[in-house]
Amino acid sequence: MEKIVLIGIDRLNHTKREFIEFTDNKKTNTLLNDIDNNPHVYVLACLMDRQIKAEKAWAIPQKIFDILRTHNFNDLAKIEKEKFTEIFENNKLHRFNSEMANVFYQGIQDIKEKYHGDASKIWQGKPSSAAVVFRFLEFRGCGVKIATMATNILLRQFKIPLSDYYSIDISPDVHILRVLSRLGYVKKDPSPEMVIYKARELYPKFPGIIDFSCWEIGKNWCRPTNPDCANCIINDDCKKII
Repeated sequence: MEKIVLIGIDRLNHTKREFIEFTDNKKTNTLLNDIDNNPHVYVLACLMDRQIKAEKAWAIPQKIFDILRTHNFNDLAKIEKEKFTEIFENNKLHRFNSEMANVFYQGIQDIKEKYHGDASKIWQGKPSSAAVVFRFLEFRGCGVKIATMATNILLRQFKIPLSDYYSIDISPDVHILRVLSRLGYVKKDPSPEMVIYKARELYPKFPGIIDFSCWEIGKNWCRPTNPDCANCIINDDCKKII
């Protein structure tokens, strides 16, 4: 079995919930990790992750809460869409401020109506991976990449039990595309579809198991220029196609 898969399996087998450093702000990270008491914060942050740096997307809910002086879901559910549009536009929170304000507002309303204000119902009861991915896809603005990423994090780091892992694909971003190409699994500049199906080939029962490892390697060692191959955790197994 490929080393990149074995690393993923080893991490999955760790039973302790991880604290994720989504951003460089401790207050923001603490709230994002509090999926037991504030699951809506995690869901709303996932919905913001579109065509901007992930760290910036993860920070958007906290910036809104600071302006509103509340992150309480019942308070948020009472706020009109126009108010969120004003906050996004005035503070330039995203590349697409008008649309993402609508996504944020509609996300809150969907949680209110479909999950009775408790976003954790998205993943409660040990559902199938397909069910959780589908529930994320129902949110406005959420595509397959974000839906599978959100589900993968719930399983992998937050240790949310699911009945299977088949529908959790890899979420190909620039780091993952680069790493799998340099490893020799796919050609240079592969399409996202090629990466998804290669991951399915490597570990069919949980294709997304290599997602975080590839992302971590791409961010920390396998950089676009001047890669630090000597210290990379898969140095001995990499074909180094650069």
